[in-house]
Amino acid sequence: MVETAEVVIIGGGIVGSSVAYHLADAGCTDVLVIEREEKQGMGSTGKSMGGVRAQFATPVNIEMSIYAIDFFNRFEEATGHTPDYRPHGYLFAATTEAHLDYLKSNLERQIDAGLKNAAMVAADDIRRIVPQLRSDDILGGSFCATDGFVDPYSVMRGFASRAKDRGVRFLMETEVTGIEVDGGEVRAVKTSRGKVSTRIVVNAGGPWAGLVAGLAGVDLPVRPLRRQLVNTQRCDFLPTPLPMIIDMSSGFHFRREGEGILMAWPDPEETYGFKTAFDPEFIEKILIRAVDRVPAFADLPVNPHRCWAGMYEVTPDHHAVLGEAPGVKGFYLANGFSGHGVMHSPATGRILSDLILAGKTDVVSDVRALGVERFAEGRLLEETAVL
Repeated sequence: MVETAEVVIIGGGIVGSSVAYHLADAGCTDVLVIEREEKQGMGSTGKSMGGVRAQFATPVNIEMSIYAIDFFNRFEEATGHTPDYRPHGYLFAATTEAHLDYLKSNLERQIDAGLKNAAMVAADDIRRIVPQLRSDDILGGSFCATDGFVDPYSVMRGFASRAKDRGVRFLMETEVTGIEVDGGEVRAVKTSRGKVSTRIVVNAGGPWAGLVAGLAGVDLPVRPLRRQLVNTQRCDFLPTPLPMIIDMSSGFHFRREGEGILMAWPDPEETYGFKTAFDPEFIEKILIRAVDRVPAFADLPVNPHRCWAGMYEVTPDHHAVLGEAPGVKGFYLANGFSGHGVMHSPATGRILSDLILAGKTDVVSDVRALGVERFAEGRLLEETAVL
């Protein structure tokens, strides 16, 4: 096989599909998406918790979320598919004055960035929203009504289906084995099915993005980190609908998933690596935190067969890497979302499409802040609102 394409996207998950959709929407339809699995969404996309929030600590993440939430509101009109967007809110529960000060500072940044739906809430408000919480140590918190959840697989399908309708090609079960660079410019992509001549390549490789970048001679500090999710049996004692509840004392957070509860907790003992198997011992770890905050969870059975693990693609500053790689003209990065890839996928696709076709974007005020060169230059961002 010897093909040509104006743009080759490596990775057919939610980010690659969004880039393909936005390119096609802007009139660039000679696009080839290469995916090594037999179906889309078998990497991080299908294993995501599906959270969507604008309650971040840095302007660029807040701006990306505002754009994405607006897009999810009109997703069906844009793609013909439902994203299953449920604006049930995110509720951060603070247990120290430092937590409250942190949330207040974040809220100021969120308001400055144009967010209109976030607010501080008192401890009594939190008890009213979720009376089942142990709240003796809760001092207050923050809530944003337009935060919520989407179905990652449905979002990916929506982007991909509309891209295909406009002529984008998807090549499945195809491994990328090399990226030809000559004179500092991309020339072709080598695959298990042959070569594709192209001058533009987008790395949407998810947790494998560092390996993909290496094929082009680019040093990309993205590492895979396992995140495990625990699903319970039917839960009748918590409100419906229920916000995502974040216990700031431990990082434990949970939301409804169907009739049950989906629980997550960033295990500080987790180590980097391509690990996707769920560890049954994690159930006991997370339940200690869960029962501490919601005592009734002690009597709520967990279904071990409905627990799973996925991988974050983590950068040193927990911010995405977006834009053209310095030194390799035509090699674009859409990586390192550190758990925010699904929620920021609409903004990412638009930003990459803008940069490829116009060399600039207005989705965020400073896209250069997300360039990969920031790591070598010591311009790291600090996102502390990481779940």
